[in-house]
Amino acid sequence: MNVGKICSIFFLGFLLLSCSKGKSPDAEEYTATPLPLEVPPFFQTSILPPVIPSDNPQTVEGIALGKRLFFDPILSRNNTQACVDCHKPQNGFSDRRQFSIGITGDIGFRNSMPLQNLAFNFSEKFNWDGSATTLEQQMFEPVRNPVEMDNTWSNVENTLQNSDIYPEMFREAFGTSTIDSTLVTKAMSQFVRTLISADSKFDKSLNGTATLTPQEENGLAIYLDEGRGDCFHCHGLPNTPLWTDNAFHNNALDENFTDLGLGEVTGDPRDFGLFKTPSLRNLAYTAPFMHDGRFATLEEVINHYSEGLVFSETVDPLMKNINTGGAHMTESDKADLKAFLLTLSDPEFIANPDFQQ
Repeated sequence: MNVGKICSIFFLGFLLLSCSKGKSPDAEEYTATPLPLEVPPFFQTSILPPVIPSDNPQTVEGIALGKRLFFDPILSRNNTQACVDCHKPQNGFSDRRQFSIGITGDIGFRNSMPLQNLAFNFSEKFNWDGSATTLEQQMFEPVRNPVEMDNTWSNVENTLQNSDIYPEMFREAFGTSTIDSTLVTKAMSQFVRTLISADSKFDKSLNGTATLTPQEENGLAIYLDEGRGDCFHCHGLPNTPLWTDNAFHNNALDENFTDLGLGEVTGDPRDFGLFKTPSLRNLAYTAPFMHDGRFATLEEVINHYSEGLVFSETVDPLMKNINTGGAHMTESDKADLKAFLLTLSDPEFIANPDFQQ
């Protein structure tokens, strides 16, 4: 074979290889546009980096897809309910109702948890009872829950596959237009990880752009005082910006349990009545409170810790005032504690256009 023919064959092979690399929508080497989380500076100095799975990095296209899915009722069986219906931005991505209502009119039995700073949940246990061990896993449940979206994942996949927009969005986000539940939950997790709240009045006081009032300062002192508020054991010190330990505690709500919480998941009687510590961020927007939404106001929450503690076998040892039924704060101390807690609310978070439909 002469040199000219050899060169022609090599050139043709190179041309075919180049075309196949450029044209295949499902090419393994496809990479969406990286978009790392914007972590607030004081988060970087006080807590670990966010938890980002190696197989689900943050990307421009993935976040855009996840956001669209979050606001789209297409995930529910009858196309009437989206994630946002139980996690509204104006409510700190929670629900003002004590219990959310599913597409069939059935009512849930736990209050909708706010969605904020979940990328920093280092324990990787989600839901009030810790039943999900990754954010992606948590995203699976509401779709197939009969008292929520009441759908099947196979139906969701078929519906999205037959839509006019989603196959292309999935191709742009993940390099494939073949849609499955894993990619749906990955995209939604990418969006939810962007929901970072870090601009409250208290946050501003840390960087010198706001000043707490004397009442709010006294409220912080009460928060840190074991003999009064005694809040910091479960919700953290002022230099830990999550305002939750992301652990599970029995905070002396009941003597007997109709909801076993973590114990329902583990089967361990020592875990009966333990629930995940919610963050104190955005309390101005996230009422009602506790896992069952039993307290409509922040005043009721404070009253519980002041004089409403109830002993049970699994009550947390951190509840140091259990023997006296609470800390018995003065009305003035209660008001000051409330004033401080409200400084943890972040109006920029609930109004952020990146988090709106």
